[in-house]
Amino acid sequence: MSSDPATNTDAAWLCGLLQASDSFYPTGSYAHSFGLEGLVQAGVVHDRATLRDFLLLSVVPALRQAELPLAAHAWHAFAGLDWETLGELSRLSAALKTAREARAATENIGRQRAELVASLRQYAPAAEFLRRAAAEGWPCSSAVSAALEGRALGAPLNAVLAGIYYATIASLLAAAMKLLRLGQNACQSLLTELMDLAPGVIAAAEVVPVEDIGWFNPWLDIAAARHEVADARMFIS
Repeated sequence: MSSDPATNTDAAWLCGLLQASDSFYPTGSYAHSFGLEGLVQAGVVHDRATLRDFLLLSVVPALRQAELPLAAHAWHAFAGLDWETLGELSRLSAALKTAREARAATENIGRQRAELVASLRQYAPAAEFLRRAAAEGWPCSSAVSAALEGRALGAPLNAVLAGIYYATIASLLAAAMKLLRLGQNACQSLLTELMDLAPGVIAAAEVVPVEDIGWFNPWLDIAAARHEVADARMFIS
């Protein structure tokens, strides 16, 4: 390993983000399809082309306009331990998800990730965040918890947002492989295409003001709501 302290510091947060974005990380994200299973059941997504449309027309815009800006503002708020803003961002994150399944998914993932930051990283603000969330009834947003982990690792903002972007796309493609007749090469080609878009999406998300955060797609919300009462389900959401 290099003896350069700056290089070692970069390696530390990079390894931490890689760990946190892996499906092996016990946040429970692997158990969710975030509405994709409902769209498959409805016949809207049924092959590589329609999966690509779903990713480009629904997932990427939602990342650019909602999840990544929420995480960006939370990352800045954690720097000054601005608990009022963090509470507002947590509530906003839940309010943006109209389907109950989606709210429950982000709440469960967010809470588990914040608990992991507190226990694995020994990061004091994580314990304080969890205490305040419980006392004041804040939903534990997955985006806010990702920002919390980024701060615990000392990772820069664009790296934190890149981790969220990658984990979101990769988890959906992993779910798609179970739901559709898609091979690894087909999914990797989609992943590569989506990763090429990442720098522009992240740059745009970093400058979205709080008042402009939000993305509404009734197509996905209806599918998520129907999924809750489906006769058979592979994923929780």
